[in-house]
Amino acid sequence: MDTLLSLLDDTATAARTTGREDLVARLESAAIRLRDPRRRIIVAGHPSQGKSRFINALLNQDICPVGDDATTTIPLQLAYAPHARAELVLSTTVSDETRVEFPIEELAQIDARAAGKTITRIDLHLPNDLLADGIVIIDTPGIGTRGRSVGVLEMLPTADAVLMVTDASTELTAPELTFLRQVHEFGVATAVLVTKTDLYPHWRQVFEADREHLAQLALPVLPISALLRTHALRRQDAQLGAESGFGELFQFLREVVTRKESATRRTIACEISSAAEHLTLALGSELAALRDPQHAATTIAELEAAKATAQQLHRRTAAWQQTLADGITDLAGDVDHDLRERLRTISRTGEEWIDDHDPGRHWQAIAEWLTGTVDTALGDNLLWAHARAETLAERVAEHFQELGTTELPALAIEATHQTGTLAELEPDIGVVSKVLVGMRGSYGGVLMVGLATTFAGLAMLNPLSIGAGVLVGGKAYRDDKQARLTRRRAEAKNAVRRFLDDIAFHAAKDTKDRTHHIHRTLRDHYAGIAERTLRSIDESLTAAQQSAGIKAADRDRRTAILEHQLATLRHRTAQLHVPTNA
Repeated sequence: MDTLLSLLDDTATAARTTGREDLVARLESAAIRLRDPRRRIIVAGHPSQGKSRFINALLNQDICPVGDDATTTIPLQLAYAPHARAELVLSTTVSDETRVEFPIEELAQIDARAAGKTITRIDLHLPNDLLADGIVIIDTPGIGTRGRSVGVLEMLPTADAVLMVTDASTELTAPELTFLRQVHEFGVATAVLVTKTDLYPHWRQVFEADREHLAQLALPVLPISALLRTHALRRQDAQLGAESGFGELFQFLREVVTRKESATRRTIACEISSAAEHLTLALGSELAALRDPQHAATTIAELEAAKATAQQLHRRTAAWQQTLADGITDLAGDVDHDLRERLRTISRTGEEWIDDHDPGRHWQAIAEWLTGTVDTALGDNLLWAHARAETLAERVAEHFQELGTTELPALAIEATHQTGTLAELEPDIGVVSKVLVGMRGSYGGVLMVGLATTFAGLAMLNPLSIGAGVLVGGKAYRDDKQARLTRRRAEAKNAVRRFLDDIAFHAAKDTKDRTHHIHRTLRDHYAGIAERTLRSIDESLTAAQQSAGIKAADRDRRTAILEHQLATLRHRTAQLHVPTNA
């Protein structure tokens, strides 16, 4: 760490000396990333799986509300601070974030206290030893609720690991497996925590079943008990601590931190190497012209050709600009079509199920299935769009192959959240109304047959007229029941269509915003590469041209200065173990 920081400072000083403030800004930004020790750990899971109790046991501090009627509804971010404080992060039209402090004791009542406000998350700053090591824990709302899975997926680009919490009462469900597949496809380190092993004697069978379900994903499955962990810390009992399973969890977190540090070092090393290449280009060109004035014209000609290539990349009509524009257009259309196709499939499946069942009896189950399936579709569409954006970034980078290795930009993903509301069906008629329907139908049968039998000398009410009334009343009741069922099915289908139409309507806007963001990110990234390259070549060309007019007495002194600067740069890049074009 100290070596990289020293190399960053030295390279930034060299860039500042040569007037390359653009390189200085990138190196200073890299230094800020390197000095940031925070590692973001997302804790996800269905409601009532023990997420909050697990976090309390992990931190050895009762901070998250726990109880049968307590559940996380707003993302909760826990980070270190010398003094405890809590903040609401609100989304407003004036700025991206507005922070409002509130007493930590009111955390459990925060929903009622902040009614009517758009809350992005809650930030808790605590004086905790684990958080002091740079760990940032994010407690997320249950992924089984509307739009929560997509909300967690949206956090993945800035996350270092995901801990999926599921209790030992039953094996992993289909929605949980779908969520784990989506996280795995994104490439974030993930572990599955089987909680409440102290509560369920059969937890080992559930544990083995979960391992079989996750065999293809090769995700670690760790059995833990928050209650045993709490007792172990209270009693200072090492055996209870081992039985709680938190030892393996801490080992997983240490591996995550190690991998993150290695990835950060590689990124910073490439940043230093890239800056060194830009600085070496100008120094090397001038030095070559000073050492061999007779071949200076050849060096200048090569630089002029390179400058022409860089100018072509810098123009708005460059080939990479056209590739990017075409790719963004295709991306927007394909992503929109993919989501609409997924929603159409959900609509067809829902309508087929409604045709075979009574939606009035199963409307709550239909609503849960619909919101969960839509959430999965939005998540898959989001991951597919992100994969397509990365492929587009690689295609654009191919236009910069002549300049050497080109780093790819980090692409954030902006989710499409469920914003529609599934309407409620009108309740079916009551028992009294059903009886009245049957009586109304039977009245006609009794009257018709009763009048006919009076000619035979029978009374109006006789066995024949009563039997006819029962038959006609039964048929009227069955016809009315079928008509009510048909009406409920039509209402249910319309409600499903309206819900999916609302999703598609808002998704169209979200897709445009996402593709515009991707477009701006890629455009600015590659335009910056083209601009830095053009400036480096232009300065190299100027230095080579000016070296031709240097007097012989000054040439040796200038050559010595350049050789020293180049040797220093080569020494720095050699320490990185990253090859350069110097």
